Amino acid sequence: MGKKLYRSQTDKKIAGVCGGVAEYFGIDSTLVRLGWILFTFAGGSGILAYIIAWIIMPDGN
Repeated sequence: MGKKLYRSQTDKKIAGVCGGVAEYFGIDSTLVRLGWILFTFAGGSGILAYIIAWIIMPDGN
C-alpha cells in the first residue's frame, strides 16, 4: 500500500503540516519549515497554502 500524507502528531509547532510533509518525503522537518518561510516571504501565499493544507490534510494516527 502507498504512503499517505497526514499531519504529524509528534513533530508539530502549529498544526503538524510541515512535520507531516517531512515524514512523507523522508526529510528533516526543519528544512520543510525553512522552505515554507521562504515561500511565504517570496510571494506571501505561504500562509494561505499552510491554512489550506491544515484544513485538507487529515490528522495522523
